[in-house]
Amino acid sequence: MSETIRTALKLITKQDTDTNIMTVLSVDKQNGTCTCDDGFITHTDVRLSAIIDEKAQKLYLIPKVGTTVLVTPIEASYSLQFVAMASEVEELYLCIDQVVFDVTKEGFLLKKENETLRMIMLDLLSAIKAMKFTTNVGPTIALVNAAQFTGIENRIKDFLKAD
Repeated sequence: MSETIRTALKLITKQDTDTNIMTVLSVDKQNGTCTCDDGFITHTDVRLSAIIDEKAQKLYLIPKVGTTVLVTPIEASYSLQFVAMASEVEELYLCIDQVVFDVTKEGFLLKKENETLRMIMLDLLSAIKAMKFTTNVGPTIALVNAAQFTGIENRIKDFLKAD
């Protein structure tokens, strides 16, 4: 829809504010946009963040499809809008250069380059479970509390999501 038509519709409906309540129809996480409906018009390419550029720094509050969002135009342009607030968030995604923090109902992802907190914690537990000690009667052959470490390992797997 052209900017002229959007502007005309706004004038006809005599809106007192530029921020509109809309329903999320779909989300494009790859491009950082969503499609919303205000009850009259379907708005495509609504930004999930006011700033979307080619830089490796992004912060998205990704709304759940079917929920309500507040959509605000940038510089009074209805062809350039962003989600200012969401009634229900499906995901929080923060990327600063090579560091990613991603939160969903499945858990948390904390990643720096090719390492994740989950991988580091699981590697640590594997190393602990494989430990052997030399005593005055020879090397130990079994970790006495291996079940405790397996329990902690399972808790980490449930809490921290895989990449």
